Amino acid sequence: MQCMEVWGGNQAVDRTIETPGLRIWAFSKPYPGSDSGGDVYFLSSCASGRVSRILLADVSGHGEAVSKIAIGLRDLMRRNVNYVRQSRLVTGMNEQFAQLNKTSEFATALVSTFFAPTRTYSLCNAGHPPPFLYRQASGVWSELSDGEERAGVIADIPWGVCDDAAYFQQDIQLQPGDMVLSYSDALSESEDSDGEPLGCDGVLQLVSQLDTREPANLIPDLIRQIGELNPCNLEHDDMTVLLCEANGSGTPLKDSLLAPFRLLRNVADKTNID
Repeated sequence: MQCMEVWGGNQAVDRTIETPGLRIWAFSKPYPGSDSGGDVYFLSSCASGRVSRILLADVSGHGEAVSKIAIGLRDLMRRNVNYVRQSRLVTGMNEQFAQLNKTSEFATALVSTFFAPTRTYSLCNAGHPPPFLYRQASGVWSELSDGEERAGVIADIPWGVCDDAAYFQQDIQLQPGDMVLSYSDALSESEDSDGEPLGCDGVLQLVSQLDTREPANLIPDLIRQIGELNPCNLEHDDMTVLLCEANGSGTPLKDSLLAPFRLLRNVADKTNID
């Protein structure tokens, strides 16, 4: 991926992307029979490549309404491509969602930022299924959630529910080999072999059984396992899975030197929205 670029959309994709410090696998499949869906995913890289940002949103609905919302979210990603702190961005997305949304839709979302120099991964969760964190040192997957109760504050709820909602940021440091897996609710709403919903705990249990030695196989292996539990799984909703692996790579000196000049140009739009 190039510096000063936003990539993504709401169409089918199966791609691997490299940014400084991260390797990202993106898989998305719209509702069967549709060319585009309500799952919206974007990835951006700043002028120097040090700041990578990832958005995964699940918009309630399809068609033109989703497309308008996706375009608005993309434009916010472009305007905030060079900001490390993302709380302002997430709040702005909620406000813009309210302005764009004329049909009472809402969206759950994950917005994460990776700052390569310190390997800091920052997460804001707007009512979305929490991602899973894999620590290579322990070989254990766990739910990435601060679990903090904030009395008297409307916080971290889906976009479009409350204009004044606050969004808090959780920061962790990723070591080389650590991974973060994010997914849309098509996975957690799938059923086990007894017809019971998997839920987030069930998805985590499946993920924990996967072979982590080949990260490129994690997403297809997870999708295959869920499909084997019940033939109806993943057939009635949009499905998106994003996997980020910290690989320890740094920002090339060339990109750092060219950053001031890149700031003079527009952010490249490599998105595909229908």
